[in-house]
Amino acid sequence: MELGLLGWLRWMWRQLTSMRVAIMLLLLLAVAALPGSIIPQVTHDPTGVAQYHQDSPRLAEWLDRLGFFDVYASPWFGAVYLLLFISLIGCIVPRTAVHFRALRAAPPKVPSRLSRFPVRREATVEGSRETVEAGLVTALRRGPLGLPRYRTTVSPEGISAERGYLRETGNIVFHLSLVALLVIFGLGQVFSYRGQAIVIEGQSFANSVVDYDSFEAGRFFDPNSLEPFTFTLEEFRSEFTPDAQARDFAADLTVYEPDGSVREEVLEVNHPVGAAGARVYLSGNGYAPVITVEDGAGEVAFSGAVPFLPEDFVYTSRGVIKVPDVSAGQEQLGLTGALLPTAVVEEDGSGARSLHPQPNNPLLVLTLWAGDLGLDAGIPQNVYVLDTEDMRQIYEPQPDGAAGSAEDGQRPVTLFLEPGATVELPEGLGTITWDGLPRFAALDLRYDPTMPYLLAAAILSMAGLFASLFTARRRLWVRLDEQGGCVQVEAAALARGDDAGLAKDLDRVLHAVGIEPPHDERHQP
Repeated sequence: MELGLLGWLRWMWRQLTSMRVAIMLLLLLAVAALPGSIIPQVTHDPTGVAQYHQDSPRLAEWLDRLGFFDVYASPWFGAVYLLLFISLIGCIVPRTAVHFRALRAAPPKVPSRLSRFPVRREATVEGSRETVEAGLVTALRRGPLGLPRYRTTVSPEGISAERGYLRETGNIVFHLSLVALLVIFGLGQVFSYRGQAIVIEGQSFANSVVDYDSFEAGRFFDPNSLEPFTFTLEEFRSEFTPDAQARDFAADLTVYEPDGSVREEVLEVNHPVGAAGARVYLSGNGYAPVITVEDGAGEVAFSGAVPFLPEDFVYTSRGVIKVPDVSAGQEQLGLTGALLPTAVVEEDGSGARSLHPQPNNPLLVLTLWAGDLGLDAGIPQNVYVLDTEDMRQIYEPQPDGAAGSAEDGQRPVTLFLEPGATVELPEGLGTITWDGLPRFAALDLRYDPTMPYLLAAAILSMAGLFASLFTARRRLWVRLDEQGGCVQVEAAALARGDDAGLAKDLDRVLHAVGIEPPHDERHQP
């Protein structure tokens, strides 16, 4: 028999809204989010994405096509997210209706044969049926902290009691909280902003788009509504072991709130600082040597601190210095190379390396380029990349006259610069001076107004999960038969799944009317 289009749609809807598929989609969403933590994301690490394209251009092209550089905005991640949302809603709504009807319904009637249940008791109690019945009902309804333990109904057949509805309630609360988490997370993406900035010791940062190195705002967030707070990086402190293992990083900040208040804060790893609703995180650090370059005419063409980005655990750092032309007839210059905090130069002069992250013996090793940097084109450039397409590398003669890599008898100029030193550039291009070595802090600033609600939904989901895991679902029946001043009591209990405390709970109820547990069970631990 063919199902037809409507039949297939119903079948797919039943599959999609089954708990099995919901769990599979939840796991798939977690797996789909993994590339976002492994592959650099354009929203969080644009420099890393650019480096990925440079190191593996063919692979990066395919990753970019598939959306792996912006996972959370990719169509396939959105599809899994939406399917999970629909699946959870389709699971929860019917279950909530069934649970609500069960809460309003009376406990099941006393079965005709209690002898078929594995957990059962029989005993005779002196007294009237009414007295025994009242004692049993009181024991069933008495719970911890005065809360009801069993929902109880008394009928001519006996007493019916049921407990454990909190188990299903917790299950529903857990799934509702998951839906809330998905909704709040989605809202957070459109009403939040995130940006990265590098701040050098002694310099300030103002919360405006122009001060960010990279900035991404949610679709419904207006960048013009940024709260105008500022802070100054007074000092950056770091501690390393003798074998170059990091021990501590701390940045001393002076924070200026929009209301005019000023306070001192210490920014540390995993200890963000709050300002005007935003959170400031410490994501990295390094050195920013202060460089002054004078051109061939003696004019200062460049002066300022240049961040060099660390590449390894001993803080071997790479950076680029771009020097514009300020005097007529002078070329633009580009210097690229490495900063070595604790430098050791090879005896044969073939190279240098760093031994420790602290600036015990800092050294700049730079190569020199001259020509057109492309600064006059008005096109934004990556400050950490030197475009040498319209530039020429400056060479010098080899000491021994051997053939160089590009021109016979010559080798690229390598400048070795120490703090406080001034080095003349070849071909009358000017001089370069290293004036100081301040630290910089790489900061990640985030604003998300949904974070408190996200936390509340997460706590609620955990509470619902614990309730569903640790609440026992039990049913208990008691049949009473009055015979000549005594009452014949027959009781049985049933649990959903394995329940080690079922027999103990039945004995607790019967003990209220003087019925002791069997002797072989009384002394069991």
